[in-house]
Amino acid sequence: MAGAKENRLSLAVFKPAKIRGFIWEDDERDWNPDKVKEMRDKTRQTEMFADDAWRETFKLIPKLPYAFSYQLEDAGGRKSTMQVLDWECGQLYWNCFRRYGDEAVALKKVKAKYLDEFGKCDLHFFLGTTQQFHGFAPNPRVIVGVFAPPYENQLELGIPI
Repeated sequence: MAGAKENRLSLAVFKPAKIRGFIWEDDERDWNPDKVKEMRDKTRQTEMFADDAWRETFKLIPKLPYAFSYQLEDAGGRKSTMQVLDWECGQLYWNCFRRYGDEAVALKKVKAKYLDEFGKCDLHFFLGTTQQFHGFAPNPRVIVGVFAPPYENQLELGIPI
């Protein structure tokens, strides 16, 4: 954390010692209208030597109505809750919501994937910091990616000992 606060380190790979839970909390259902206006105004500002074709197809995506977090322990036994900002988690929620048409079912499916299925893997997190909490939060890190490869038994690799 010291490296993040000193602006020397903004990304890290972290292997939790123990996963204690996976939770969600209600979040705002709509984007902040002032931020949307600011963003739309910026998309209207063209640059003389830039390719501005993306501006014609720019669309606002639906806001994720929940914030997802892991509850975990590190190797020193310190417990913490880290928010998951990985877009794949949000996309899983939207896919499940479209498939089942029920928020409660979609939330349970996300939890099943991120806690039950990933809990059986060699789980690692890609951590980043957010500008909002970078300088003063006790732990300014958030999970920006989840890496969950399956465990491999060394004896199954076929390497002679």
